[in-house]
Amino acid sequence: MTTVIVTTFALSLAAPSQASAAPTLAAPASYAVLGDVSTSALATKAVTIRLRAAIQSLSVARELPAGYDRDKFGDWVDADRDCRDTRAEVLVAESRRAVTGGCLITRGEWYSYYDKRVWRLAGDVDVDHMVPLSEAWKSGARRWTSGTRSRYANDLGDGRPLVAVTDNVNQSKGDSDPAEWLPQYGRCLYVKQYAAVKVRWSLRVDSAEKQALARVASGCSNDVLRVRKAAITMSSSGGGDNGGLDPRFDYCYQATAKGYGPYHRGRDPEYAWYTDADNDGVVCE
Repeated sequence: MTTVIVTTFALSLAAPSQASAAPTLAAPASYAVLGDVSTSALATKAVTIRLRAAIQSLSVARELPAGYDRDKFGDWVDADRDCRDTRAEVLVAESRRAVTGGCLITRGEWYSYYDKRVWRLAGDVDVDHMVPLSEAWKSGARRWTSGTRSRYANDLGDGRPLVAVTDNVNQSKGDSDPAEWLPQYGRCLYVKQYAAVKVRWSLRVDSAEKQALARVASGCSNDVLRVRKAAITMSSSGGGDNGGLDPRFDYCYQATAKGYGPYHRGRDPEYAWYTDADNDGVVCE
């Protein structure tokens, strides 16, 4: 049985300035085409947290890159079936003039804040995953179902996970986190958006990544973020991934098969090694 975690919060900067505001993207009419969670599971509840507190709230864990494959996140999708896939929807939302090209966007006007360049040919622009897919995999997405990973890769529910930028600058970023790469310009906005995506999708950070986020944020305005967490469905192939910390087992099902567990919060040290998906204080039950 898969475990569905419904985490519901909306993610945006409170009262951002016009220059730094993320575009408003229309969420798909239904996420059903993406597979693993019904639209009814995407109820919303807004909470607020300041930037530096949001960064401090991110859980630190060792990254686990094993098994990553770009194909595990799928391709761009056309969630609302209007012939424009996710890339096209972002290009439409972020263009500063009317776009041309119909289903396949060819022209518009895009400002890449990473390098302060303006582009009018869509071919000169990449749609960047603010938190790269590989980074997402290493910090939690490896435990998700393929449907949740597809929703992550095509997240139009907020204006921050996807951003149109200069193609070669995006390529220089690759799958780097902020400890390894930062844009030449707009670093405060970048860190706000990056941290927001990590919070939205309940992704962890490694220690160097968290330190880099905190270092940049210390020189930025401590804006209030409104956070809407995404609905996440955990894979049944091992639910309770321990992040590689348990010296004996990688997954709860392996522990229980050997007669170990359940482990209780506050009583068993093994509890900290696994993910308590339903937050009932017990893992590997």
